[in-house]
Amino acid sequence: MTIISELSVAPDEPMAEPRKSRKNNPEKTRENILQEAIVEFVQQGLSGARVDAIAERIHTSKRMIYYYFGSKEQLYIEVLEKLYGDIRNTENRLHLAELAPVEAIRRLVEFTFDHHDRNVDFVRIVSIENIHNAEFVKRSDAIKAMNNTILDSLGVILRRGAEEGVFRAGLDPLDVHLLISSFCFYRVSNRNTFGEIFQIELADESIKQRHREMICESVLRYLQA
Repeated sequence: MTIISELSVAPDEPMAEPRKSRKNNPEKTRENILQEAIVEFVQQGLSGARVDAIAERIHTSKRMIYYYFGSKEQLYIEVLEKLYGDIRNTENRLHLAELAPVEAIRRLVEFTFDHHDRNVDFVRIVSIENIHNAEFVKRSDAIKAMNNTILDSLGVILRRGAEEGVFRAGLDPLDVHLLISSFCFYRVSNRNTFGEIFQIELADESIKQRHREMICESVLRYLQA
């Protein structure tokens, strides 16, 4: 798939710098740009997204966005890093190492289910990146590094569970992560087609809670000795 890049600046224009004032807050500006970029990429995809549209939403200039991010593609990569970082950072605050193995797995599964259900933009952006064959994930060492943390955490939980006799030995953390993520991701990424074909409202609270418990029980039964 060919991706059409927008030029960072016109050849005869100097790079714009943020206007300095007492109110200038580079971190806040970057965060505002990233938040609006998420909306644009979710709605238009990578190829259809326009930096002009992002600039218009936050009342800034296209050149200002390029000052912070360099190109549309780099902005998209940083959107990916932000969204992956949000879920991984929140996982780190679950304090799974302090919980008994069964409770740790249940909390992780419930968190993953809730996160995907509440963060549709994350699911859509990941779906878009899969259309592009993970081309931009390949360019980000940060995404690979931050996602290894969940495998490390799972590995510790599974080993503790095996030592305590509540989980089977020899479980692969990556397999378990895939098992958890696949159900939680699919019911959001395919909610419209699945819901229409089978005439089920996946957003219904009672159905949601049933599925939440179902994936918890499924994972735990797979792990148990």
